[in-house]
Amino acid sequence: MDRLLFIGMNGVKQTELAQTINANNLANASTAGFRADFQALMAAPVEGVGLDTRSNTINVGKSSDFQSGQIVSTGNPLDVAISGEGFFAVQDSDGNEAYSRRGDFKLTTDGMLLNGAGQPVMGDGGPVAIPEHQSLSIGADGTVSIVPLGLGAETLVTVDRIRLVNPDTKQLAKGDDGLFRLRNGGQADADASVSIRTGHIENSNVNTVDAMVKMISLARQYEMQVKVMSNANTLAETSARLMRIE
Repeated sequence: MDRLLFIGMNGVKQTELAQTINANNLANASTAGFRADFQALMAAPVEGVGLDTRSNTINVGKSSDFQSGQIVSTGNPLDVAISGEGFFAVQDSDGNEAYSRRGDFKLTTDGMLLNGAGQPVMGDGGPVAIPEHQSLSIGADGTVSIVPLGLGAETLVTVDRIRLVNPDTKQLAKGDDGLFRLRNGGQADADASVSIRTGHIENSNVNTVDAMVKMISLARQYEMQVKVMSNANTLAETSARLMRIE
């Protein structure tokens, strides 16, 4: 009975983890550039004496869906969306380089370019810093240009270039902060083939309908595993009573 109880407990644990990931997807359904995650589970026969009638739930690992989200027009010159594959390079809370698809940029009072999560956007020489200006434009190749204060509209000065990369998604791992990093801990090379669209934003690729259906399915799966644990306990109690019969 202890094996049956363990199988049910293991199933409950893995189902809870999958439910947590699915709930996080739903919570980020409106987050720009968010990539949905999913927990890969599989059944594996329990080895040992006896018949092969039981299977354990095995956690294969968490993965991300790299399918692009819908790109919508906003008209905001600081909203940028990557066309096709690629990532923006940003600076994480530890000062290291990481990668994101989030393109809802904003400027701080001291001219730092941040994304919607407050992470500095990286340029050719580090975080992008923009001096005071009359107007700002971001080119398809990530070039950030401004018209300085006091100068005419025909005077366009290049300030920096947003660092755009396109690493193999199989080599990327997603952290708890929602940022992607290379599994080997290195940095991806800049890729000139990555292009962006100014005045547009990429929505999350979370399918809310599918996520809701999955939430119901996982809840039923959880209940089934709890029932297995309850039945194991009932069988154990019944066996104990039979052993006491003289």
